[in-house]
Amino acid sequence: MLHELRIKDFAIIDELTLTLDSGFLVITGETGAGKSIIVDAVNLLLGERSDATLVRGGADRAVIEGIFAIPPALQAEVHALLEAEGLDGEASDEVILTREVRSSGRSQARINGTTCNLTVYREIGGMLVDIHGQGEHLSLLRPAQHIYLLDRYAGLEDARAGFKEVVRALDQVQAEIKSLLTDEAALARRVDMLQYQVQEIDTAALRPDEEDELQQERNRLVNAEKIAELATEAQYALLGDMGETAGVDLLAQAAIDLSRLAKLDPTITEYAELAESLSAQADELARAVRQYRETIEYDPHRLDQIEERVEIITRLKRKYGGSIEAALAHADKARAELESITHSEERLAELRTQENRLLRQIGTLAAQLSAKRRAAAQQLTGAIVRELDELKMQGARFEVQIAWEDDPEGCFVEDRRLAFGPNGIDQVEFYMAANVGEPLRPIAKVASGGETARIMLALKSVLTHADQVPTLIFDEIDQGIGGRVGALVGQKLWRLSDRHQVLVVTHLAQLAGFGDAHYRVSKHVQNKRTVTQVQRLDDQGRVDELAEMLGAETDSARQSAYDILMLARRLKEGRRLETTA
Repeated sequence: MLHELRIKDFAIIDELTLTLDSGFLVITGETGAGKSIIVDAVNLLLGERSDATLVRGGADRAVIEGIFAIPPALQAEVHALLEAEGLDGEASDEVILTREVRSSGRSQARINGTTCNLTVYREIGGMLVDIHGQGEHLSLLRPAQHIYLLDRYAGLEDARAGFKEVVRALDQVQAEIKSLLTDEAALARRVDMLQYQVQEIDTAALRPDEEDELQQERNRLVNAEKIAELATEAQYALLGDMGETAGVDLLAQAAIDLSRLAKLDPTITEYAELAESLSAQADELARAVRQYRETIEYDPHRLDQIEERVEIITRLKRKYGGSIEAALAHADKARAELESITHSEERLAELRTQENRLLRQIGTLAAQLSAKRRAAAQQLTGAIVRELDELKMQGARFEVQIAWEDDPEGCFVEDRRLAFGPNGIDQVEFYMAANVGEPLRPIAKVASGGETARIMLALKSVLTHADQVPTLIFDEIDQGIGGRVGALVGQKLWRLSDRHQVLVVTHLAQLAGFGDAHYRVSKHVQNKRTVTQVQRLDDQGRVDELAEMLGAETDSARQSAYDILMLARRLKEGRRLETTA
């Protein structure tokens, strides 16, 4: 839920901090005081397009920050996305969203203090808050979204995701078919190029460790003269030359002398043994150096061969990925593509078989998905009609219409071929008739503002158990409805707060009476500037505010306001007793 909202230099709000509880929260105030500006700030916080005109006059930037508590049911999903983007915060059950808009028009989005791209930012925001503004009302008026609402009600999200995987597999098969059906000249050119690349790499007979070996041999040949000189000096030092006494002989004599000495003084036996060991090692070293020296020779022909080989390897590395391993991998990939092109007819036949199998599998899965949707649609229709009856829309009819479209290249469903997409074969749209005797029509074409609000609320009430978004915000939901229906709407919204934090901006006292907490927005002039303030009302403050919303500040209006609050409390208490019974 939205635990804390901070707004600074946004529109007519200079600085505002709201600490919000769970439950049903109502926001009221005079027209123009800034109620909807708070909702606009939340919209911006959730990733809506920014506008420099939103920055308060005289300020260089507007900043909106929200601290959200993540409910347990959403924590795994939210943190998986945050972790993938490196945006995890310190608290596992909390996330902080920050949106900053500069007076220049540039904006910045941050999650847990780290700047991120707006796509991820919006995705996180969409998991946490659902805003229903005047004239928008969720996805109710967008037919493309109706299938998702129905699937959420029916619990078919996992089935739909599984169906998408099969469709994705078909897409890959069809993409390869399309690739194989490109024009023959292009294929011929591609074959020539692939054959040349494979031959070039294969002819070089590259080995992954060859370059290091060549470099070592090249260094020996380039420095052969110096190496021979140093090896000769080492050999002379060990074996002697031109009358000089050999180091090996000196060590051997020292070992003999120390051995004799040890017989006279046993305390130096250890030194005698060490001298004997050193003498043996020196003798072995001398033989090894002599053998090494004999292998050293300057071979300009071999050096030319190595230089030529290194040049070939360097050229192939530059052309095919920067390393011998990458060049070999390129050759393997080219061979595989050549194989595919060379046997394109066989491969095409194989792909056509796969395509047909997948189209039949898609048809079977889509028909199963459709059957479940149609069963759920009947249940959803009945539930919404009952909710509309309670909201004083008796006689209103609601229907979920599911249609199929023929397509000669579509999936196979019984004896038909049907168009399909990632969501199946169903085209889902909500229809209704608001009054008795009227024909069913698409919701967007028949519902007035107040009717749309009530239909949306009915849908939300029915879907509340399947809806995991923790915070719902309703702006001007009371448009076009009166006090009597407003009380019913208030009761419905309060019931939604069993599973959601619900914030409502309203002008109706009867609706506001059901709030668990009541915030009053007001504006006044300070230092010749208009500023907005928000005050959380106590019981007496609520009576005064409701009386003002009823249009009078008389004793009778205050009594009516008090009665509204008492009635709401009795109904809420009765509901709580029903739930706990």
